[in-house]
Amino acid sequence: MKNPLTDFSSLPRFGDIRPEHVVPAVEALVAEGRAAIETLASAGGEPTWEGFVEPLASANERLARAWAQVSHLNAVMNSPALREAYNAAQPLVTQFATEQGQDLRLFGRFKALAASPGFARLGAARRRLVENELRDFRLGGAELPEAAKGRFRQLQEELAALSSRFQDNVLDATNDFALFVTDAAQLAGIPADVLEAAKAAAAKDGREGWKLTLHMPCYLPVMQYADHRALREQMYRANATRASEFGKPDWDNAPLVAKILEKRAEVASLLGYGTFAGVSLAAKMAGSAEEVVAFLEDLAARAKPSAERDMAEVEAFARAGPGLDEVRAWDVAWVSEKLRQKRYAFSEEEVKRYFPEDAVLAGLFRVVETLYGVRVRPAQAPTWHADAKFFAIEDAAGALVGQFYLDLYAREAKRGGAWMADARNRRLVAGGVQTPVAFLTCNFSGPVGGRPALFTHNEVITLFHEFGHGLHQLLTRVDELGVSGIAGVEWDAVELPSQFMENFCWEWDVVSHMTRHADTGEALPRALFDKMVAAKNFQSGMQFVRQIEFALFDMRLHHDFDRAADTPLALLERVRRQVAVVHPPAWHRFPNQFSHIFGGGYAAGYYSYKWAEVLSADAFGAFEEEGVLNPDTGARFRDEVLGVGGSRPALESFVAFRGRKPRIDALLRHNGMTATA
Repeated sequence: MKNPLTDFSSLPRFGDIRPEHVVPAVEALVAEGRAAIETLASAGGEPTWEGFVEPLASANERLARAWAQVSHLNAVMNSPALREAYNAAQPLVTQFATEQGQDLRLFGRFKALAASPGFARLGAARRRLVENELRDFRLGGAELPEAAKGRFRQLQEELAALSSRFQDNVLDATNDFALFVTDAAQLAGIPADVLEAAKAAAAKDGREGWKLTLHMPCYLPVMQYADHRALREQMYRANATRASEFGKPDWDNAPLVAKILEKRAEVASLLGYGTFAGVSLAAKMAGSAEEVVAFLEDLAARAKPSAERDMAEVEAFARAGPGLDEVRAWDVAWVSEKLRQKRYAFSEEEVKRYFPEDAVLAGLFRVVETLYGVRVRPAQAPTWHADAKFFAIEDAAGALVGQFYLDLYAREAKRGGAWMADARNRRLVAGGVQTPVAFLTCNFSGPVGGRPALFTHNEVITLFHEFGHGLHQLLTRVDELGVSGIAGVEWDAVELPSQFMENFCWEWDVVSHMTRHADTGEALPRALFDKMVAAKNFQSGMQFVRQIEFALFDMRLHHDFDRAADTPLALLERVRRQVAVVHPPAWHRFPNQFSHIFGGGYAAGYYSYKWAEVLSADAFGAFEEEGVLNPDTGARFRDEVLGVGGSRPALESFVAFRGRKPRIDALLRHNGMTATA
């Protein structure tokens, strides 16, 4: 039987893929890609789009699609055999990409195409793609001396392996912890559905009582609702010290962090940049690390007074209500929930009863269908797990626009967090348009006891966020592979469509159509929704500075951090003294779990969340002005932002939609802060 990872005739064959398929498929596709590149690089004559760029894209796409399937399975169905296969194949993929990025023959042909008379006649998307390629060849070390190229390739392979190991360690440390509780009194305050799931988890392990884990559907409600302070502290400590020296030595990520920073600094030096931040920002909207730091510090100055008021309220309430003389890090979420319930007379658990999965999905799809003139319907495709679902998006005439997989529930073999990844990009092929396919992944609580999964309002917001990324990928109208969907979009703009979608979760005309009480079947009462809106900016200052803390730590770590004289923990503490209002204990090991920057693509880029939030809040302002579900405004947003993908600079797309450059006012307003705060 043909290796399923080399079959691109249709959708991925997830029912057939086995770990033993991974390395042979990657080896075959890399060899195929090298042969194609050799032919293209050594061809004579003037390079053209049809004769050079398109065939090169095709040569790379097959490996990219196969590796997307492997990477996805490694993230959502992790197993020792699959992990071994992934780690064996990853160096082959990295080496292929790095050697291609350093091929002076390919670089020369792109330069020749850019300098040719025909370049000006190419469409804007094609010109943008060529310009991106030229930039990426320089960032890939194409202009380095031959000896330095070898070292650069070695560094890229080592960094890829270190990042994968970092994420494996976080997953293993998370899965390794379990707290079995047999005394029901210790679980006072924890919601019934969380306890039901914990009891089922214990029974599955053949144990009595309740099994508490560090997976977010269990951990977060424990921290928010458990009245037993010692239990909260025990859970908090376990979570805060994952992948550190306090656990299994093999899972300690601190040595990996040091190696990653060292190798990134060497990459920057080889490329002629003073710091790795310079490398990261070369392909982003922001011009320099100094500009980013100034942006973040300006936001911190505006937000910290609000954050300090939030924390003072928590401390005052803790003394007056629960009688805590000192609010420790493991008390903050619990005290905050008590304060919120007292102030606004509702709990998140009460709200959760109104958001069953099927109603939430129907409401989400209604927004998308109303704004963009498409239809979302269930479809059939092989999946990796029974929980995963598959959907198609069609246009008004019934033609296929794109497809997506939806995997919503937390599992032990699944990495934490929520994300969107591309399975296949849109492009023009001989038979017509190749439609895009996306993976949408979350880690919510699953169904319990025959009842549909119930989502917290925060989880609904997360789902809308990831679906925004999905729409950016799926509603593209660009036919050139390197700039369709999210490809080629500056990293600090890629969060615009996702954060934009979050705003709909606070609109009555949206929320009223996506709720049904788990017991009574009644829709969410308007009075309860009004309480939710009133509480929307509860502790927004604290949440705001927390994101700034992470972003400043990331940027300084990759910009002006002295590895010889400093430690990441010491740097993080200095950042906290500058911007934070919640100060974790000294044994907290946040850097060891910061997968965004050490296991993902956000190194010197975490600021993107706040940078893009300025854009997304201002973009949503147009809907506030013209009608939240106005199809005309939606069509304009699709035409000028979602549809154009990476085919032009993100700022141009924003201005084309909004009619002006972005302003910070809407972001501050949405967070309950005035422009002069």
